[in-house]
Amino acid sequence: MTSKEIIMGLCLLSLVLSMILMVIIRYISRVLVWILTILVILGSLGGTGVLWWLYAKQRISASAVQTQIAKDNLQALLIYAISATVFTVILFLIMLIMRKRVALTIALFHVAGKVFIHLPLLVFQPFWTFFVLILFWIYWIMVLLFLGTTGSPVPNEEGFVEFQMVGPLKYMWWYHAVGLIWISEFILACQQMTVAGAVVTYYFTREKRNLPFTPILASVNRLVCYHLGTVAKGSFIITLVKIPRMILMYIHTQLKGKENACARCMLKACICCLWCLEKCLTYLNQNAYTATAINSTNFCTSAKDAFVILVENALRVAAINTVGDFMLFLGKVLIVCSTGLAGIMLLNYQRDYTIWVLPLVIVCLFAFLVAHCFLSIYEMVVDVLFLCFAIDTKYNDGSPGREFYMDKVLMEFVENSRKSVKEAGRGGGAEGRELKPMASGASSS
Repeated sequence: MTSKEIIMGLCLLSLVLSMILMVIIRYISRVLVWILTILVILGSLGGTGVLWWLYAKQRISASAVQTQIAKDNLQALLIYAISATVFTVILFLIMLIMRKRVALTIALFHVAGKVFIHLPLLVFQPFWTFFVLILFWIYWIMVLLFLGTTGSPVPNEEGFVEFQMVGPLKYMWWYHAVGLIWISEFILACQQMTVAGAVVTYYFTREKRNLPFTPILASVNRLVCYHLGTVAKGSFIITLVKIPRMILMYIHTQLKGKENACARCMLKACICCLWCLEKCLTYLNQNAYTATAINSTNFCTSAKDAFVILVENALRVAAINTVGDFMLFLGKVLIVCSTGLAGIMLLNYQRDYTIWVLPLVIVCLFAFLVAHCFLSIYEMVVDVLFLCFAIDTKYNDGSPGREFYMDKVLMEFVENSRKSVKEAGRGGGAEGRELKPMASGASSS
């Protein structure tokens, strides 16, 4: 409570940094990768150095004043400094391994950045989704309060009144809980469908000046008029996987310390399997929404088409998306490191605070969530672009009457990726054989 103003200020800082990063993605995408790489290196080194410096300083102070609070802060600083050091070393190793693919990522970010230039309202999509989610959650809580007073009032032994539900009303709690998960997933799926529809419209419009005045609103109109059933079915499938996982997690929490080691391992394995299945289905649903936006087919047909396309281009999509997702992760790390560094400098000099580590953790978590909210839109755009590219190369070969829809920069990107992968694999790896020239890739498809 005493640091609430600083927490709110730092959370606002993370929001501003996220918006600045989106502007950088839009206008200077060519140098974004190098900026992120250099700043993440400096930020991780600076944050680690500051933590060790504060630990040494606090150790001198703690030796003079032997209090439990000082010892707790000193121990917390040591844990954070060691964790930051390990994270920095791992980050350096990953960047060293992926350094040869930085050029590919520059081209990838440039293509996706052009989408934001033509569709600027994509930047504000998280705001509308968050606003709709807040309205739904408020409505859900109001209905929950009504359910809490449904039934027959019965005085208990303590003199209070309890509302005891009988008959079908007893199961309304489960219905209401399932509705929370399903509708929340439905709203997020609507965002994915809206983004997919807008990017598909951009990709398959040869003359960009012929784009609709507001592609986002046109995509929302198509969603409401034609594809609500597709979105509802996809979100319901995710709900069917998420609810058993949550039940197993609840059972694992309740039985913690009571079950034997074998049962605990089996329960954790089931939770991990369901989590992996949920992530795979979420990714498949996103691509199914893209296939729906392209072909206007139902959910099952779109999911099958998207799965076939992803399998045919598995190595290519994996190689490209891995680099792009990693650089977006670096952007999130940059925002968290910058906000956390500012929090360390502000909170460390507030001597009237007893333990300032907890507010710092809250700030870092919020900064990561804000950065993820914004950069997830960029990640969606990248995924939609490459599914469109795969479909484009499958049904077009560049000949008259079957010209490619893709941007010239994307063509250059594919050629550069093919050459870079061949150089990395020295022409003998399986991945080098996967990235074929577009014309031969189209004809072989």
